[in-house]
Amino acid sequence: MFKSRIILLVASVVLIVVLFMLPKVVVKNDDQLATGDSTAMPQVDPHGAAPVTLQQAIARMRSGHGASSGEKSAIFADSLADLYWEAGKFDSAAWFANEAATFFNTMESWIKAGDSYYQAYTFSLDQLKQNELAERARQYFSMILKSNPGNLEVKTKMAMTYLSTANPMQGITLLREVLAEDPKNESALFNLGMLSIQSGQYDRAIERLKELTEVNPKHVQGQLLLGVAYKNKGNKKAAREQFEKVKQLDPDPAVQATADSYLKDLK
Repeated sequence: MFKSRIILLVASVVLIVVLFMLPKVVVKNDDQLATGDSTAMPQVDPHGAAPVTLQQAIARMRSGHGASSGEKSAIFADSLADLYWEAGKFDSAAWFANEAATFFNTMESWIKAGDSYYQAYTFSLDQLKQNELAERARQYFSMILKSNPGNLEVKTKMAMTYLSTANPMQGITLLREVLAEDPKNESALFNLGMLSIQSGQYDRAIERLKELTEVNPKHVQGQLLLGVAYKNKGNKKAAREQFEKVKQLDPDPAVQATADSYLKDLK
């Protein structure tokens, strides 16, 4: 997972999440599912913004993958999934992770494929592509949970994939089930807080996010989102305190700029 972030001023709750996941060097996730077909092999591309060494590694692996078959091809596919993940091309990572998982059919390969599809889903701005990627992620997450029902991380991710479907409440239900098993689960608290803001339930959002920040006071995304909830609720004083707290917690320029933009709005 990328730890670094891109400098963005976010205007919506969804982009707050993206802010903390994007690399500082923008790698365009351009493409490989542009036709809406996740079964089509990603075409060779210049990997323009990726480091030269990473471009070269991908090119070598693509060459080896194209010239091999069976287990060797699956091994190349698994390595390509890692490289495309590193490059921030999650749709391509998902394609190759799926190929590897189809061959190896192990829990580890299911997790890699599911996570890759989930990341691609998270970053996609195309509704049709989102639906397709979410469905593919759910297929793998379902397989994982069938073997290991106690994997709450996977259950939380699976819940979020339902938000792009006709039955988003199924996702909410899953998140509540996670909290029933683990009341301090940070991902579930954060996502429920975020969803409450999106639906205008600011009191509920504040409740969830306060729980989160009590569990983990250094959860920068949670502290920032709590400030947004206070701001939308009309509590400028509490919102200002939150955004100032965020600035103290993380010196990253992207985080500082985001907090400053909200503080400016409060004046």
